[in-house]
Amino acid sequence: MKDDIVSLLPPLATLIDSAIKNNFNVKFRDLQIDVNKTKLHTQQSVWAKNMGLQSDIRYGTFDNFSTNTAEGQNPSVLATRNSQTNYGVGAYIKFPLYDLIDRKNLINMAKAEVDQAVSMAEAQRNELRQTVIKQYNDLILKQRLLKIRSKYFITSKINMEMVEKEFHNGVISVTEYARLSEISATAEANYESARVDFNTAFQIMEEIVGYKFNLTETKKNTNEHH
Repeated sequence: MKDDIVSLLPPLATLIDSAIKNNFNVKFRDLQIDVNKTKLHTQQSVWAKNMGLQSDIRYGTFDNFSTNTAEGQNPSVLATRNSQTNYGVGAYIKFPLYDLIDRKNLINMAKAEVDQAVSMAEAQRNELRQTVIKQYNDLILKQRLLKIRSKYFITSKINMEMVEKEFHNGVISVTEYARLSEISATAEANYESARVDFNTAFQIMEEIVGYKFNLTETKKNTNEHH
């Protein structure tokens, strides 16, 4: 990859937004906020279960008594018996003593759980932002080291071709040839190590942000803008 990785990747802010959007830990923290808000709502409205309307209907035979107090006569009590239906409707409020004492504590605890969930979600986002920034800079570093190792490896390889010719022509000794061969092998090993490190950093960045980079398309769009 000859082009600078910075010009091929999306902007750092875009990478951070994508990582937050696709991160399962962030999603879990956000869901926990919803769960705790539901608990708080439940605690705030629990008093409603202790209030309501109550009605009853009674049918049967009832003895009804009435007093006759006509003027000039002694009061007399009249008794009648008949079958009838009685209706009754009323509101009620009942609060157990424990609920009255502990309700405020339960609501405060539920509010604290919501605040805690919000704080943990934000902490998760901050941690993820730092992870993306570190990985972004590490990827840039790995590519620069790869370019350095690549140039040295190419130079060493060209130099080794000349050394082999000189060795076959008897210009250099076996000892010198072995020394130069070791340098060339070290250069190749360092290049391969740098290549693997860059590929690993690149793949880790893809995993963090949650999608695969289309560097060819990114480069094309960049050129079109220019």
